[in-house]
Amino acid sequence: MTRTRKVLIQLATGLLLSTAATGAYAQDAAAKTEAAKPAEKADPAKVLATVNGVKLTQGEVDQASSDLDPQFSRLPDDQRRLAALAALVDIKVLAAAAKGDKLDESADFKQRIEFLKDRALHNEYFQTAIVDKISDEEVRGRYDKEIAAMPAKNEVRARHILVKTEDEAKAIIKKLEGGAKFEDLAKESSTDGSASQGGDLGYFGEGMMVPEFEKAAFALEVGGYTKEPVKSQFGYHIIKLEDKRQQQPPAFDEVKDQVRSILIREKYIEMVKKLRDGSKITYEDEAVAKAMKEAADAQDAAAKTAE
Repeated sequence: MTRTRKVLIQLATGLLLSTAATGAYAQDAAAKTEAAKPAEKADPAKVLATVNGVKLTQGEVDQASSDLDPQFSRLPDDQRRLAALAALVDIKVLAAAAKGDKLDESADFKQRIEFLKDRALHNEYFQTAIVDKISDEEVRGRYDKEIAAMPAKNEVRARHILVKTEDEAKAIIKKLEGGAKFEDLAKESSTDGSASQGGDLGYFGEGMMVPEFEKAAFALEVGGYTKEPVKSQFGYHIIKLEDKRQQQPPAFDEVKDQVRSILIREKYIEMVKKLRDGSKITYEDEAVAKAMKEAADAQDAAAKTAE
């Protein structure tokens, strides 16, 4: 079973999708791209301000806007642009002061600039070589493939009445045998939050309820109810089975962003491995070299297991 299929199954049973560290690159890139989109295209060459003779253009402001604190993304476009312009003016005046003190000439600063440049190039290449090239059709194709390969599983819709003691539960079962309506008894006697809905728990699959409850619910025929109280850590249950059907997969629109993130993560790992394999990399420290090799082997093994 592939990693994506496992994720889709988890989503189908209401669990949250876990995103690996490499997948965060994709989500961050997508979020920044979306947040930075202006309502309408402005001329990037338009000059918005001049600081000490240096012109600040619309293009520079738009670039700064994409790098602002995520909180700024909630602002309307005009306010975000003004915030970006103000931030850019501050950056320019402080940068000029730093150059006046020759801070840009230190070895530490030059080393940091090289790192920032490499990191920016890393992100740009990642965006253009992977993120921008994944189409909606590719995401849909991956979704369809994984859904088709998912094993068929049943899910049930059940109601229950939860009480504190076995005697209370047995008394309720007698009332059911006498013709009382399950929903009415649930509203009247159940201590569970579903009481106001007549004990309706909706549909659930295997592994979503405590074992005792699940076993009893799946063993019932549609329309039937448990003739003996079912004890769990929460108390005593009387369970009625409303329906049984094949488990429904999550809708495409519900999981398309997660599927896209999985594709991006897989392509990122594949791209990095290919580029590493094609590069000459040496580690001067033997312990470091051993640790890096073990990490790479572990990553390869994890990738094969996920297939």
